Amino acid sequence: MFKRLIEDVNAVRDRDPAARSFLEVLLLYPGVKAIRMYRFAHFYYTHNLHFLARYVSQRAVRKTGIEIHPGATIGRRLVIDHGTGVVIGETTEIGDDVLIYQGVTLGGTGKDTGKRHPTIGNNVMISAGAKVLGPFKIGDNSRIAAGAVVLEEVPPNSTVVGVPARVVRQDGKKVGCASTLDQIHIIDPVKQKMECLEERIAELEGIMCKLGDTK
Repeated sequence: MFKRLIEDVNAVRDRDPAARSFLEVLLLYPGVKAIRMYRFAHFYYTHNLHFLARYVSQRAVRKTGIEIHPGATIGRRLVIDHGTGVVIGETTEIGDDVLIYQGVTLGGTGKDTGKRHPTIGNNVMISAGAKVLGPFKIGDNSRIAAGAVVLEEVPPNSTVVGVPARVVRQDGKKVGCASTLDQIHIIDPVKQKMECLEERIAELEGIMCKLGDTK
């Protein structure tokens, strides 16, 4: 567990340019504190000490504003940046080298039993305010835009945006009329849809003109 803790701290230092020292990250970063307490709670949970596990996890919520159910399965080097309002459900599975921003929910829809929460692959980034709801998988190396609501499986190496979320980029290539997405210049989904419609109208007008010329 100590080795995992060192990895978690170093992962934050690698990703956060504001991190000044190992000690600062270890003692003052709420995301690191939440993950550290989760690992203790998960140990208790897997040894059928459920009350103690929930006690530790609820203390973590009060201290950090981050709620991780002790039954969740979390891999190595998870980074929760800022973290206020993050919620991770009981049957969530998270791979290695995942980055999660504030306000993210990895939850359920209330319609499923058993496995109710998502499985997050390796090297996935989930931006601020995104909601991933349901027992499906987010593929490795995928990116979920801020505010997106993901309700179905996302293929590996994809970028998704919107409500409900849709794939706008996969394997480095645009999907449909999507444009490049990044953390700063996030596309307005409504504007993007209007641009798609305008392109389609222009295409149909061209077809109509060609039909008119043949008469």
